[in-house]
Amino acid sequence: MSSGILRIAAAVIENEAGQLLFVRKHGTVAFMQPGGKIEQGESPAECLVRELAEELGLVLSPADLIEIGRFDADAANEPGMTLDAWCYRAPLTGVPEIAAEIAEAIWWDPARPLPSMAPLSRDYLVPFVLAAR
Repeated sequence: MSSGILRIAAAVIENEAGQLLFVRKHGTVAFMQPGGKIEQGESPAECLVRELAEELGLVLSPADLIEIGRFDADAANEPGMTLDAWCYRAPLTGVPEIAAEIAEAIWWDPARPLPSMAPLSRDYLVPFVLAAR
């Protein structure tokens, strides 16, 4: 049973080779789409633009984002928490450079297994991308 809800925004970013950008935070094992927690007074799109700049150095505007949908999923790194996640497609606007709490960023080919994937990515975002191909 969940003890709380985290409001987040997450981005599906794909490169020209069809690989998806995944990140892993320091002290965790699960890979996930980049994004983060929505702050008070911030829209989901504004949050995502801020998080992509802070964590990966990618500069976008809310107008660059294409809404995928809103999903509920178990939080990968916070036991007992559920995500209320606004998800978007975001264009690749540069070379991602890890910063802030990001320990690793990878380009993942959906044809290959990924050792540990966050529930939001595994259950919603990866199937969305694969169904759109």
